[in-house]
Amino acid sequence: MEPQSKRSVIALVFAAIAMFGFAFALVPLYDVFCDITGINGKTATTPTKASDNIDRSRTVTVEFVAYINPNVKWQFTPQVTQVDVHPGETTIIKYDAKNLNSQASIGQAVPSVSPGIAAKYFNKIECFCFNHQPLAAGEQAELPLVFYVDPNLPRDIKILTLAYTLYDVTPDVQPITQSNEQENEVKDVELL
Repeated sequence: MEPQSKRSVIALVFAAIAMFGFAFALVPLYDVFCDITGINGKTATTPTKASDNIDRSRTVTVEFVAYINPNVKWQFTPQVTQVDVHPGETTIIKYDAKNLNSQASIGQAVPSVSPGIAAKYFNKIECFCFNHQPLAAGEQAELPLVFYVDPNLPRDIKILTLAYTLYDVTPDVQPITQSNEQENEVKDVELL
């Protein structure tokens, strides 16, 4: 191989490794960037305390939306689609959930707020999204959300939308083990 070709191959290999490393680092870098700027719509994952300050001079509309991942066999809807609140005022709303599966399953709701910059001003005192929600087959539940909008919310933001996406986080029912494989082999032999 010629020296120039050898350098080109080394440069291409180095470039491929660098691109892979950059792509691998993008997710954590994006998370850090979004945490600093608050533009991604992610809300806090832990409860906060109620506000001591209520700004009664203005009202903010909070809209509620529910999405269900296509693989989830649940009904999941907010009981109200919007409320008007004073920043700092504690408000309680509920979502209805029903497991439509023929077996128990576990749901996890992941919240986001838009506009994204408003996410850091949306405070959850209590939220079903902090925990997994196990429901038996056909079981239904009311899932509470206790929140307030921070009084420091920029005055130009008059409407917030809180959207939850529901995912099925039920672990696999039966892990494959050597004894399970032997039982399956015996069943297969019996069928023959």
